[in-house]
Amino acid sequence: MANIFYYLTFGMVAIIFTIFIFMLLGWRWFMKRMVKQMGKIILTDSYQENIMELMPGLRHMGIQNMLENSLRAETGDVLHRPLGSSKKWPHFDSITFIPAQTSPFPIDGEADVDVEVTIGPQAKKPMKIKIPLMISGMAYGIALSEEVRISLAQAANNVGTAINSGEGAVLPEEINIGGKYILQFSKTDWSKEEKLIKRADMIEVKLGQGALLGTGGKISPKNLTGRARELMGLQENEDAVIYDNFVENQTLDDLKELVDELRSLTGGVPIGSKIGAGGKIEEDIDHLIYIGVDYIAVDGGQAATHGAPPILADDVGIPTLHAIVRAANHLEKRNMKGKISLIASGGLLVPGHFLKALALGADAVYLGSAMLFSVSHPQSLNALPFEPPTQAVWNQGKYKDQFKIDVGVKSAEKFLTASTEEIKMALRAMGKRSLKELSRMDLVSYDELTAKMIGIPFSFEPWEDKNR
Repeated sequence: MANIFYYLTFGMVAIIFTIFIFMLLGWRWFMKRMVKQMGKIILTDSYQENIMELMPGLRHMGIQNMLENSLRAETGDVLHRPLGSSKKWPHFDSITFIPAQTSPFPIDGEADVDVEVTIGPQAKKPMKIKIPLMISGMAYGIALSEEVRISLAQAANNVGTAINSGEGAVLPEEINIGGKYILQFSKTDWSKEEKLIKRADMIEVKLGQGALLGTGGKISPKNLTGRARELMGLQENEDAVIYDNFVENQTLDDLKELVDELRSLTGGVPIGSKIGAGGKIEEDIDHLIYIGVDYIAVDGGQAATHGAPPILADDVGIPTLHAIVRAANHLEKRNMKGKISLIASGGLLVPGHFLKALALGADAVYLGSAMLFSVSHPQSLNALPFEPPTQAVWNQGKYKDQFKIDVGVKSAEKFLTASTEEIKMALRAMGKRSLKELSRMDLVSYDELTAKMIGIPFSFEPWEDKNR
């Protein structure tokens, strides 16, 4: 019996050794045979049977379109794509700043640069922030986890800026941090308690956003779990409803009355409105002026959200660049520049984008996706390689419980600090000691159509006095 076992073991070892030698010495031959056979199939099969049919097919349809159509065919439901539109919208890339070199001269690198901002200057209690970058409304529960919201609120406080609540539940922990807090007054039944309204440094009446415009929706209990449901006052099996309007048969006078009531309740903090950028932006602004807002937040077509139907994200609204230029021009035309603040948002991802939006007339910018990926650095790696990195930050994310608040605070704070320092560096390079000195005349474009649309010099044309 022992001999049989010995021979079997020896035989197995011999077979394994032989296979190993074959692989060691014959792998090149094997690879050549395999490649030759695969090449023969690809180069001789008809197009209708050829796997390479995928190449023209995908070039024609696109990988994303094929994927989303497959999901439509699978579920029969409206898709809700995260992180906004993937279209190539007209943006800030063809615009650059004009440096100071011979006259005026650059500002010394050690000199201080004033980047403080006041939102709602005509309000009884304007909101003052130390930097022009604010954290956009990314809702707790509906989108972000508790840990991420607290991290963002603490980071905002540390750098002296504001955070927007979004249309979800309001965490007591984040408002108790003590930083500047913008309460988004949304078309919902929650987050409307008088004591909460009185604690806000600014109130934002949300009429729309870039990715979803003014539409409402329902969130089922399975897609909204945990503490957020309790804070939103939802029963066990109750949907979270975001209405299409604040009241039935809503009118502009209803909204004016709401703004007046909020201003009275808060004792005079800025009351503003957020809108998705549409083709009638001048008319929208006229209506908001009538309503009596202290600021307007314009969310362009590139704006992201937790989930939006692709047809709304891709095919409704106008680009952020066009929206900011038109909004700033119209406020100036109505003699409201400097009276009603303008906040830009939607697809603003890097310091260059932020500063260009400010040069075009925005008083401050909202940051959403940029903050989302910054606060999760490096914790988004927890989800990879089998899940998308956002699974570390969503309230329903599989890896949200691994998110460490202290790491999130540091990452978000460092991003805001680094971005602000880059903005100051660019201002010094333009010979400016204050953000208030910046205007669109500090811009030039190497795209003639963009230059004409904005009203700035085209970089191919000689600089003349008319451009000064």
